[in-house]
Amino acid sequence: MILSKQYRCIHSTSCSCTKGHLDEDVIFLIFQTLNWNPKLIAAFSCACKWFDDVAKRVLWKEFCRARAPKMMLDLQSSGSHSVDGNWRALGKLLIYCSGSAKGGLFNSIHIPGHFVYRTRFSRTSGKSFLLPQCRSDVLYVSDPCEHLDQGEEGDVGFFRGIFKSFAMSKVRRMLISRGAELHPTEVCPYCKAKLWNMLQAKMIPQSATCRLGAYEDCIEYYVCLNGHVLGICTLLPLSDSEASDLD
Repeated sequence: MILSKQYRCIHSTSCSCTKGHLDEDVIFLIFQTLNWNPKLIAAFSCACKWFDDVAKRVLWKEFCRARAPKMMLDLQSSGSHSVDGNWRALGKLLIYCSGSAKGGLFNSIHIPGHFVYRTRFSRTSGKSFLLPQCRSDVLYVSDPCEHLDQGEEGDVGFFRGIFKSFAMSKVRRMLISRGAELHPTEVCPYCKAKLWNMLQAKMIPQSATCRLGAYEDCIEYYVCLNGHVLGICTLLPLSDSEASDLD
């Protein structure tokens, strides 16, 4: 069932039903039983602003902890009780490939965004996307989401990620010191924050190409003010030996 967003909250402070609806502990137990199903959380949050607030503060946080527990412990180990850009944005980043709209960030290609069943995020892989002087930063990056046979574009891969404590990172400091400009119109598909282009800032190392298995000079990625990463690359084709190994 698809619910339309209700912007007039039926559980506002002036509403008489505030004494009768389920409290947060009961809602927590219900969604725990449902294994923090993201589709049900999204539907629940559309009912009204009160439900949306509960989802953002509680349910999406528990979803993230259940989906990537080690990663969440690391992201919060600096002492923060939240993550940059809020839990709902991080929950979406874990399960949604943003794709590319014609004329958008990656304006040469149109591939609709879509949900993915499961994606592996790696802190080790994240090091490959950082310049040597920034490798004390912590960045988790996903394996590329493959979209094969895209005409002249070949085999396209989309990847996404998140920085730990991005506001204090060396990457952010370097972007500012280099006078990197924010994109004039596009925003992060996960949290709606402004974006820096890492290619324009000349901050994409060669090691990122090797890690993705992509052509040289065919990788581009952005990082938003909250530390969310989204990028695109053109993937190298499997060699005959690799293909036979997979068979």
